[in-house]
Amino acid sequence: MTYGTQLRERIARPGTTPLIGVYDMYSASITAEHYDGMFVSGFGFAASHYGLPDIGFIAWPDMIAFVQRLRGAFPRHDLLVDIDDGYVDPEVACHVVEALERTGASGVVLEDQKRPRRCGHADGKQVLPLEEYLAKLEMVLATRRDLVVVARTDATDEDDILHRARRLAATDADVVLVDGVRSVEWIHRIREAVGDKPLLFNQIAGGKSPRLSLNELSDLGVQVAIYSTPCLFAAHEAMHSALTGLKQTDGRLPEVDTRNGVGVRSATRLLERNVARLRRSPGTVTPQTPAGPYG
Repeated sequence: MTYGTQLRERIARPGTTPLIGVYDMYSASITAEHYDGMFVSGFGFAASHYGLPDIGFIAWPDMIAFVQRLRGAFPRHDLLVDIDDGYVDPEVACHVVEALERTGASGVVLEDQKRPRRCGHADGKQVLPLEEYLAKLEMVLATRRDLVVVARTDATDEDDILHRARRLAATDADVVLVDGVRSVEWIHRIREAVGDKPLLFNQIAGGKSPRLSLNELSDLGVQVAIYSTPCLFAAHEAMHSALTGLKQTDGRLPEVDTRNGVGVRSATRLLERNVARLRRSPGTVTPQTPAGPYG
């Protein structure tokens, strides 16, 4: 079984499949203790790798290198990767998709934004002409062997949202994502527009979309939920709190609760589990060498 097949089969099961946003190897190590699927979030990667907002700064070799490290440490987890607009050119998008499939990614998300791009829950988004995006998407679909491809639209005009959702659902993309959905009513409308095609919902704290449980999303007919930033935002809050406390105690570290607290021993135990996974056989799930027109 390949990584793409594994993710595709999980999406096909009853209920909503959660994929948790990770931004570095440490956040992924913690996520792996709780969930079977990860989402390589562009927001989180731009923030952690460059210290920049998610507006198009990511260089594709950096993303591929990160996914390679993730797959080495987590050989059985689903890895869905945000590749923005495919890094502008269709030829580059195809090259990146081939490289990610060789590396062991489970799937990619390809959006229809034009540059300068924005986070899917930010204002000021602009989209490519639909036919231009569809041509790029079709090239990516022809290039992948088994990789799951999520077709994403960032349209904000109501008529355009539904029109693009229908057109994306008519392609061979595995899943459709309309980002920045503002209400449950609109989830219903999009679900109807895409027909039988699996639907993905993006949840981000403080974003434009409603906060919904997995059961609620399942009832709405959503097959996949990505949680882009819970690890990143939790780390932000915790680090701010820890350093504020360090100032208040004149630099004296707090006492570590040996049962539940985080200290050198618990952090080392977490990372040692990655070593154990690296040493074990990856089992029957293996990456597949693509043989598309851009190989």
